[in-house]
Amino acid sequence: MPRLLVHVEGKTEEMFVKNLLSEHLIQHGYQRVSARIVGNSRLRERRGGIRAWEAVRRDILDHLAEDPGAIATTLVDFYALPQSWPGRAEASGKRGASSKAEHLESALLADLVGSAGGRFNPRRFVPFVLMHEFEGLLFSHPENLASAIKRADLTAVFTEIRGRFETPEDINDSENTAPSKQILSVYPLYQKPLQGTQAATAIGLATIRTECPHFHNWLIRLESLPQELAYLG
Repeated sequence: MPRLLVHVEGKTEEMFVKNLLSEHLIQHGYQRVSARIVGNSRLRERRGGIRAWEAVRRDILDHLAEDPGAIATTLVDFYALPQSWPGRAEASGKRGASSKAEHLESALLADLVGSAGGRFNPRRFVPFVLMHEFEGLLFSHPENLASAIKRADLTAVFTEIRGRFETPEDINDSENTAPSKQILSVYPLYQKPLQGTQAATAIGLATIRTECPHFHNWLIRLESLPQELAYLG
């Protein structure tokens, strides 16, 4: 049974893995699912809290080399991701959340496989970028988001924001209109690690998957890997 390590941007994503993803994915054949923070809080104001790709890539490759039975994935925000990450600059010019994410993820995989050498099994790394930010997932159910932060009166506001976009993943990455900025604009006391996790738990994976197709496709890929790798030996 493989082990899955999710390289996450920060504490919120770490709690999301622990509270929602871990148990679900273990049911699909993983021995263990854990998270490792690759963000840097000192950079959060300037660059979104993520270290340079070279450092993150090194962490991933070191982990995969140390544990031949491991699979690695990422859980980072497109919003404020450094332009130096492979594919990031070009992805900004793509239309639609899925196109942006897929371009960036393909570039990350190609870069990591190229750095690892020809003997590396590319199935062991599943790049994933949240579109456009973790809080985007929370707009999958505006009522539960409002309830989780104990501001039921904001349900209509969150519903109106959600209604402007085709999916919650399309809520964009401008400094003024990124998902977290939308929440903070009407609720300045929003506490991301605690309330973000509480809201995600209240909404549930099933609803998030229904509303967020790119996130859903990532989970499908992770769910299928244990059986796929077992078949390949």
